Amino acid sequence: MPTVRLSGTILGADDPARSTRAKLLYLLYEAGWDIYNSNGDQRITLANIEEKIIESDAFVFTPGATLEDMFKAISVFVGYQTLDRFLTGKPTIILNCDQSWNPFYKLLRHLEAMETIKQDHSEFMLNAETPKDVIRLLDRARERGTPDAEREKVCSATIPATGSPPPADSRGNVCVFCSATLEDPAYIADGEALGRQLAENRLGCVSGAGRSGIMGAVVRGSVQAGGWTAGSNVPHIIELEGLPDGLSQFWLREDIYTRMEVMIHHSNAFVIFPGGAGTVQELFTLMIFKQQGHPIMKDKPIVIFNRRDPKGDGFWDPLIALLDELCETDNYQVADSLDDIIPAVTRNLIPS
Repeated sequence: MPTVRLSGTILGADDPARSTRAKLLYLLYEAGWDIYNSNGDQRITLANIEEKIIESDAFVFTPGATLEDMFKAISVFVGYQTLDRFLTGKPTIILNCDQSWNPFYKLLRHLEAMETIKQDHSEFMLNAETPKDVIRLLDRARERGTPDAEREKVCSATIPATGSPPPADSRGNVCVFCSATLEDPAYIADGEALGRQLAENRLGCVSGAGRSGIMGAVVRGSVQAGGWTAGSNVPHIIELEGLPDGLSQFWLREDIYTRMEVMIHHSNAFVIFPGGAGTVQELFTLMIFKQQGHPIMKDKPIVIFNRRDPKGDGFWDPLIALLDELCETDNYQVADSLDDIIPAVTRNLIPS
């Protein structure tokens, strides 16, 4: 019997999503699905999310979208993008009858327009308006399979032998979450400039250790300025993106969740540069930890670089609007210019 994993939590008898979830459960059982998290009481963490993905055959996200629900949905989408073998043939449906997922969709459409997401998210995360639509879409998706992300491997997963600790005069490590696909020269120049600024301010540069896009540029800028750089990656993503030259330290992990965890653990502050679905996933992780009061994020500032275009529009405007509705705004800062990033980081930096 195939197993579907539900998201969402019912908040008591008066929760407006209660009847919708009850109808959905009935239809899923009637259609022959076994159900994980039918009561909405299971917690997903970085430590167990990969296990939950492996044991499931499909994913359904329910009304009343929370930040944690959006984190799970974007995580599955990132898995599709990076050719995670554990997601092959496993469909994702979002039941959006209350329109609570609209800000999430708006953000993804914006990132597609900015070309940091190359895939059409609506082909990977199918939108349903009613519980009956969920069953219909699950049946159709299981017949057709999951879409092709149209990515090819560029290299083998050769792991560098690195292990140099940060220098004695280091002021701390700054983790930069950003796009590994965007190749616009202006964004690449900004990435290299940030890497240089980190090195010049005796700040270590931690990244997802991708060779391409802004991610590669940040590492390159730091290395060329004599900075300490570290990163973490997983074998199947290394094969898609390669590894940058000059890493001082590298942490190999088997999945993207423990990859994030080691990067967060070794960082004292975070900069959210222009990026795609992976960057959104990483920021959602930080914000959830902040809201939970998790010790891994204690006294660690988050700076969102909302790079302005010639019209004055910010790259992360839709993301910031979403966070304003779901998060405590004092958990992050926004920098509108490149020169504002380092001051914003160092103003609240507490070295480990």
